[in-house]
Amino acid sequence: MPVTQITLLPGYDDEVRARLVDRVSAAVRSVIASAEAGTTTYVQEAATYRRDGRVFTGGGAARPVAADVVRAFLQAMQSRDLMLARSFLAPGFSMCFPGGACFSTLDELVGWGATRYRRVSKHFDRFDECWAHDGTVVYCHGHLLGQWPDGSDFAGIRFIDRFLVVDGLLVRQDVWNDLAEHRGASS
Repeated sequence: MPVTQITLLPGYDDEVRARLVDRVSAAVRSVIASAEAGTTTYVQEAATYRRDGRVFTGGGAARPVAADVVRAFLQAMQSRDLMLARSFLAPGFSMCFPGGACFSTLDELVGWGATRYRRVSKHFDRFDECWAHDGTVVYCHGHLLGQWPDGSDFAGIRFIDRFLVVDGLLVRQDVWNDLAEHRGASS
């Protein structure tokens, strides 16, 4: 039965504390074979501490929920609000789509997409987060629906997106979907 203690400086709200306890518990259970009921994680507060010759009395900023950042970006893209969508991108953002089509700007992506469909939207089934040394990885999956260039509709096409989120910004997007298989069947 693992017991994990987290010590924080004052200033973190209840949502941040709950998210931290939940994620640390999940990390512990990913390494130690422990049942949910047998895993305890708690937060205590240190009013002040000293490190590297400096005294600290408050904690740093909390990061946004990476899956929320991804969802907001995808919704901005779906509504073609490219200015808002760009606000979620880190400098040097890159994206790679099926067939090895890679882009560094949203305008390139929209131009490429126009050759594949008239419109497309995503129905989200699930968002999953995992944590890496360089940021948070978010997987989003569901199905695509839209309209082919000839005006016929499509729906139910599987997709999965993988995002790397660092400091609340998207660094990379990789996309996999079955669009080409369905497009060939409709021709």
